[in-house]
Amino acid sequence: MTSFGWPVIATLLLWWASTGAILFLDSRPRRTFVWSLVGSSGLLGLALVGLARSRGETTLGGAYEAFSCGLAIWGWQLITFYMGFITGPRRAALPANFHGWPRFVEGVRASLYHEIAALLGGVVLFALTWDQPNTIGAWTYVLLWWMHQSAKLNVFFGVPNLSEEMLPEHLAYLTSFMRRRPMNLFFPLSVTASTVIAVLMVQRALAPGATPAEAAGATMLATLMILAILEHWFLVAPINANAIWNWSRQAATQASAEFAAESAESDYSSPSREAAQVTESWSPDPPANCDARRLHSVLESISAGVYGEVHCVRGVLRTDESWVSFELAGRQARVSALPPQRVQEPLVIAMGRRFDRVRLQAAFDACEAAT
Repeated sequence: MTSFGWPVIATLLLWWASTGAILFLDSRPRRTFVWSLVGSSGLLGLALVGLARSRGETTLGGAYEAFSCGLAIWGWQLITFYMGFITGPRRAALPANFHGWPRFVEGVRASLYHEIAALLGGVVLFALTWDQPNTIGAWTYVLLWWMHQSAKLNVFFGVPNLSEEMLPEHLAYLTSFMRRRPMNLFFPLSVTASTVIAVLMVQRALAPGATPAEAAGATMLATLMILAILEHWFLVAPINANAIWNWSRQAATQASAEFAAESAESDYSSPSREAAQVTESWSPDPPANCDARRLHSVLESISAGVYGEVHCVRGVLRTDESWVSFELAGRQARVSALPPQRVQEPLVIAMGRRFDRVRLQAAFDACEAAT
């Protein structure tokens, strides 16, 4: 149990809890991201120190410490990517007419900085543990990178289950790089490679001369690879495996609602009765298909006060490239792509006081894309 059972249990719990924590933090309001980055960066520093401290240890405790540190360091890479801090030069949806090599190039550009950061992280970890008896942390990082990279390539080439609902809204444009297909040629290669690695790790754990620390470390790495294989099969099997993360997303939704309520209360803690009475909400009739450039122009005009005192305008519209969500509060405008399955029909809501509804409706009418 000490050599095999506890390492399996520890790997499952750490993987499940850390993934759920990242999903929870990614689902929070964007204004909280900087604090999440600060906290995760502090944890990154501690993990690097722990990895340097455990690299010379051949004890069971050293194996667990190195594994946990490798997991934490990879977690920092995921947080910086999924929170949008380190992604790539392309941050827009891919047009439908991109195929073949151009589509692949744009896919690389969408996460280029993240890929470079992940590669540099691996170099640092192997340099830190080079010629040391305990390299479990570095190999943990590499296997987690492989799990993530292989899954990304499979959804890019095409699988039945894309799990696009797990992406945060600010990265919804990445769904345009995904493809829903029954199968792709890379899938059997990636599953076979993961299976070979898992078998090698199991053989190392069961080797007659393996110490308890070596057996535990190899068992944790083997468990990671088995999880990778299961994740790959979930991409093609008719199973909603993402249900195991519902607790984190539900908790984030509840926390975000409470956070928004507190912010609203603090921002408008004592509005005058007159201001409350004149604030109005109105929903114009949006066009069925909108020109994205014209939408940006309208948002700029609203921000400049052309249509009166519009405090906030938000909604979802369909463009030639994709569905988009937009929000303008004060002078800050945000437009991001949305997957079609998240949207039922176009909707625009404007809030303010004494604004010109007629001219604002005409402005949105003029956003209609040419057919």
